[in-house]
Amino acid sequence: MRGLRGHCPRCGEGRLFTGFLGLRQGCDRCGLDYGFADAGDGPAVFVILIGGFIVVFAAMAVEVVYSPPYWMHAVLWIPLILLVTLAPLRPLKGLLIALQFHHKAAEGRLERRSGS
Repeated sequence: MRGLRGHCPRCGEGRLFTGFLGLRQGCDRCGLDYGFADAGDGPAVFVILIGGFIVVFAAMAVEVVYSPPYWMHAVLWIPLILLVTLAPLRPLKGLLIALQFHHKAAEGRLERRSGS
């Protein structure tokens, strides 16, 4: 829940973001360094898949049932696209960063086996 709210994954009080998606250097309350955090493209991928399903399903249903003109599709779907893509982006990025912290996720490293 801390990540969804945009708070520090360790203490839950400090802020995680500066601006809309910019990550702070560290927590101003507990001093946790956010250098470990790298959500990458994960939040964008989830938003594209989930939001795309919602908008395409709704657009197809409206087209089949009502067959509105193309300008009506633009009026209907452009605001919905903005809503379903921008609203969940920050909470999802915070959630993925909090999950990285919780599971101590790090980059993969190749280790040499001794004796082989």
